[in-house]
Amino acid sequence: MKYGFIKTAATTPAIRVADTGFNCEQIKKWIKRAEDESAELAVFPELSITGYTCADLLYSDTLLCGALKSLREIAAFTEDKKMLVFVGLPVKINGLIYNVAAAVNQGEVLALIPKTNLPNYNEFYEKRWFSAWNDSIENTVIENAPYFSDKPLRVIRNVIFKDKTESRFTVSAEICEDLWGGSAPSNLHTVNGANIIVNLSASNETVGKAEYRRDLICVQSARTVSAYVYADAGSGESTTDVVFAGHNLVSENGTLLTESKLFENCMITADIDVGFLDFERAKLFNHGTEEKNVNYQTVYFDGYKDVDNIERDFEKTPFVPRGEQVLGARAELILDIQSEGLKQRIKCANAKTAVIGLSGGLDSTLAILVAVKAMGKLGRNLKDVIAITMPCFGTTNRTFDNTIKLAKSLGVSLKKVDITKSVLRHLKDIKHEGNPDTTYENAQARERTQVLMDVANMTGGLVVGTGDLSELALGWATYNGDHMSMYGVNSSVPKTLVRYIVKHVADASRGKLKAVLYDILDTPVSPELLPPTSGEIAQKTEDIVGPYELHDFFLYNMLRRGYSPSKIYFVAKKAFYGKYDNATILKWLKIFVKRFFAQQFKRSCVPDGVKVGSVALSPRGDLRMPSDASSALWLKEISEL
Repeated sequence: MKYGFIKTAATTPAIRVADTGFNCEQIKKWIKRAEDESAELAVFPELSITGYTCADLLYSDTLLCGALKSLREIAAFTEDKKMLVFVGLPVKINGLIYNVAAAVNQGEVLALIPKTNLPNYNEFYEKRWFSAWNDSIENTVIENAPYFSDKPLRVIRNVIFKDKTESRFTVSAEICEDLWGGSAPSNLHTVNGANIIVNLSASNETVGKAEYRRDLICVQSARTVSAYVYADAGSGESTTDVVFAGHNLVSENGTLLTESKLFENCMITADIDVGFLDFERAKLFNHGTEEKNVNYQTVYFDGYKDVDNIERDFEKTPFVPRGEQVLGARAELILDIQSEGLKQRIKCANAKTAVIGLSGGLDSTLAILVAVKAMGKLGRNLKDVIAITMPCFGTTNRTFDNTIKLAKSLGVSLKKVDITKSVLRHLKDIKHEGNPDTTYENAQARERTQVLMDVANMTGGLVVGTGDLSELALGWATYNGDHMSMYGVNSSVPKTLVRYIVKHVADASRGKLKAVLYDILDTPVSPELLPPTSGEIAQKTEDIVGPYELHDFFLYNMLRRGYSPSKIYFVAKKAFYGKYDNATILKWLKIFVKRFFAQQFKRSCVPDGVKVGSVALSPRGDLRMPSDASSALWLKEISEL
């Protein structure tokens, strides 16, 4: 796939216990279906060629030879296919039987990977039939095996399969109980370079096990910073004592991409982002360094397809969690994090008040909600929160009235300071002609900041900043104006998430507070620095810098996932298909990159502010970026799209 996406398939074929011929045909059928889906990696269950539940039939040379014959047929079937395929089978080596995963590519069996951790409890007693991997069989070459007399089979546990074209397409394998054991082979596989772990499994189904299995796989993919592709045995296995549900799963760095329904033999596919995994590991530069000296072999294969057949969904608002229930819990958590940070700052600074410039917009609304919550945690009078409304040239009746209603509904102190005369006097002092230019706008923002700072001095308080993460990314703040405060509670909350948090509070509120919050949510985002037109807001931020949902999408994918401009554009076209045309996306992406680089100097000296998510722009650890960095390479890439 393009842009570092690898299409994977986890498949549960319907099998017949000990019927290697039938099972071979089923596996080939599903390999063809995976090929039709443009899969580059296909994984089948543990012992899928024979069936997991063969029991003492596994001692039979007839079954073992039949398994090798089927493996040879499967390998031959892949000769004209660019795909790495893993199938499971039993193999006899020096008189001992091993449970192995065979890696197959373009007509060749690249290697056999033996199972390490053998279960021997309850319904599983593999040690009755199989021997566990040990150093004595590492790098063993099986000569003259039935049906492979002309092609020796290599047995390698510590092996990484690496695509010849896409160097980030690296795969290692483990088998079922290997993951459940105390030391999973995947721990070593990933620190030695495997971005994708495949697990060929035969895990029986009992009450609660599916949830446990899902959690285990997601956690393992998170702690190893990898993708985990899990193929489980299903229908056709013996039901003498247990049943198998074919629970296939694909997880990427802790996120479940897809899973199958229980008891439905099927194939699931997922587009794994190995580019993101590579980026994430580069940030975690000390990831497993103490274990990287293990002797690993690299085996090359040919599986990468440079085609655009990506089916992965990309969220328009990646900062906002899915689902109302999840969103509500997340909103409450963020409010708690923000208010806890502010509470501690007020306490440590021995501040008597929290001073906030209330504009009637979303950001200052969230800030005052946080301040009220913080004062509540401190057991303080809510009158210690001082909301200051500062009307000037661009203030509309709607926003001004909403500041009054909001402050009264919350029970905080309210001051009105009309800054019109002071700004006009300042413009006159510097011999400005009153044209609505940048100076005209910024004079208002700086005058408001001066008022807030001075009131904070008068009341022994601190100024609570209202600017959000999206504004920091775009530099949409007046330097030494609203850019400055004594603590920025919204500094890592993007605009799209601010809206959802305020809506969550509105939904849970009653009466006048509910009404005013809904009206604020319905008000266009604006700095209100230009005179209104017929009483309506004349200056709409998103008309100037672009839609915040696009900028938040760009920001998340650039910083959290390490995407290049071309990859951001690629996924944005899919995410916003039908809402924005390609030219519009490209236009605002170019503006985003220009502003993000050019405005770094503002972010290099921002006030303290609590971090609430994985993306933040504080210069004290979240983003170390020189203010003089050039955007030329990024803009050149955009110009070539």
